[in-house]
Amino acid sequence: MGWLGRMQWGLLGLACLLSAGTCFAASAPVPTNRQGDSHVLVLGRITDDPQAHYPQLQPLLDYVVAHMHDLGIREGRVLMARDAQQMASYLRRGRVDWVTETAGTAVALGQRADARPLLLTERSGVRDYHSVFFVRKESPVRQLADLRGHTVALQNVASTSAYLVPAMTLLEHGMVPQILQSPDDVPTADAVGYVFARTELNIATFVQKGMVDGGVVSSVDWDDERRVPPAFKHDLRVIFRTAPYPRAVEVVRADLDVRVRDRLQQVLLDAANDPAARGALQRFFGTSGFHRVDARMQQRLDDLKRGLVRVRMEVE
Repeated sequence: MGWLGRMQWGLLGLACLLSAGTCFAASAPVPTNRQGDSHVLVLGRITDDPQAHYPQLQPLLDYVVAHMHDLGIREGRVLMARDAQQMASYLRRGRVDWVTETAGTAVALGQRADARPLLLTERSGVRDYHSVFFVRKESPVRQLADLRGHTVALQNVASTSAYLVPAMTLLEHGMVPQILQSPDDVPTADAVGYVFARTELNIATFVQKGMVDGGVVSSVDWDDERRVPPAFKHDLRVIFRTAPYPRAVEVVRADLDVRVRDRLQQVLLDAANDPAARGALQRFFGTSGFHRVDARMQQRLDDLKRGLVRVRMEVE
């Protein structure tokens, strides 16, 4: 990271330390690992664009803090991390209480820092989604097994729907994902080569232009004309759809005081029915509601956990 990036993170960190939520008189201060910060609730987010994400997070955090004054919580702070490893360190040291992330990253934080799922996050009315494998219409690849010896475009290692789930799926079907240096590289005959395209639009472009044989995006992105333009989709064909997984997950640190954890859960569950929370929810990545983790989605999270271990062992 260059000096400009370090300056950006430093200035954001200072802003986070100086920002405060709604203040109330404390009663029965809540225990915390942060010395002298028992009145603070810290929301974490992994991001490479802290300036963009900070205003998306703070309004909902302020809303939550305003419902915790009787627990002694008077201030809300946002703490950003560059990657899951740094966020896991924050959770283990009690620097962060609550993290909002994708399902794959939430599972990774559970493995690295014993973070616990609190709620599922519904965004723009969508509670779960799946990965979509696609190719060009004229491609000889007709089904998932036909990808052996071919190449696909994925997003990046942090993506649940466009990396973790596709890698898991290929392994489950007896194919080994093999990273390539460029779309021009050729995988071994028994593997599926993949390259990182960074964005969903780039994935669609790589496939539509014939740079790779196939691509994978989430069902949400497949239906989004900004990510997969209609002119591109006309030339594409879906060959496989995976099982659904949670769209996003709210997690908390394992040793968060049970009173704070339960209040946080209830406030978020009630927020969708509170007109005062509407603006904050919309800024919070287009959130339309929160839901308890039911047995079906818990099974999907368990599947992701097992898949993550296997991908780390056999792919990364």
